[in-house]
Amino acid sequence: MKAIFESRATSPEALGALTTTAEPVVIRGLVSHWPVVAAGRAGHESLFDYLSRFDAGQSVATVFAPAEAGGRFFYADDLANMNFRGGRARLRKTFDFLAQHADDAEQTALAAQSVPAWNALPGFAEENPLPLLGPEVEPRAWIGNRVIVAAHHDPFENIACVVAGRRRFTLFPPDQVENLYMGPFERTPAGATISLVSLEDPDLETFPRFAQALEVAQTAELEPGDAIYVPYLWWHHVRSLETVNMLVNYWWTPPNQGRGLARDAFMHAMLTLRALPPAHRQAWKAMFDHYVFRTEGDANEHLPAQARGILGDLDEGAARELLTILSRVLAESAAAKRS
Repeated sequence: MKAIFESRATSPEALGALTTTAEPVVIRGLVSHWPVVAAGRAGHESLFDYLSRFDAGQSVATVFAPAEAGGRFFYADDLANMNFRGGRARLRKTFDFLAQHADDAEQTALAAQSVPAWNALPGFAEENPLPLLGPEVEPRAWIGNRVIVAAHHDPFENIACVVAGRRRFTLFPPDQVENLYMGPFERTPAGATISLVSLEDPDLETFPRFAQALEVAQTAELEPGDAIYVPYLWWHHVRSLETVNMLVNYWWTPPNQGRGLARDAFMHAMLTLRALPPAHRQAWKAMFDHYVFRTEGDANEHLPAQARGILGDLDEGAARELLTILSRVLAESAAAKRS
């Protein structure tokens, strides 16, 4: 594994350059001026007192696993169930549990996940602003003890800021999907499909291609105040290293002008293309490469602008019209199967 590149990017323009290159970057000290970082450095009691000022008393998504899970939120042996329990709890209870068990030699793993700041911690974002993004991007808080999040990816650009404790990030490029041995799509620990390989103790007999993924993996350990840019669809494994940890992240994507979600198109391709004969799949691969991924450049440069239709630059109205047609076709297909 190699170290993730480090930058001093502190402006929206610099962030734009990062997203263009689509390579992970560590930004040391990006949020070291935040009041919540200062509170965390003073100890977990100070951190929880600070956060309690903003706590709206809402119940938030919370998961916990027994000590024998080693902090790893994962599947049970049958891949049909999980080794942890999830539900909703008030942040105050999470704070009390983490404080009470901060010195336990073996900890029950606990994490409040993806806590939306605008509703659950109103005022937090205003006191702890991120200079790289506008106020329209909502921060989300992740608070827990020594927990492990398996390698997964998100259909967003992502900046993650370490507030308290330390976190180790290990990232893999999107093309390593074939070497990461992904779990089921339908049932996942937290919504995202995850790698079945333990990064801490990889079973290379069962998962031999994971050795290839490790050759291109990038890693970094972040201190309070540090941030990392995780590019769109990059696989990332995250380990929290202290008895109390907090991270704040920001997800965003460029406007898609009503074009729908790429994941939906992917899932529909799984339904319609994967079961085709090999020669048919290869033919459609050529079509996708030419028209969708444009591996050989612009597929419509030989056509005059007025003749390009859906091959041209669709405005929002045309994109929505096409989406409506696709929705109707899918609904008719589903109805035909039921009849």
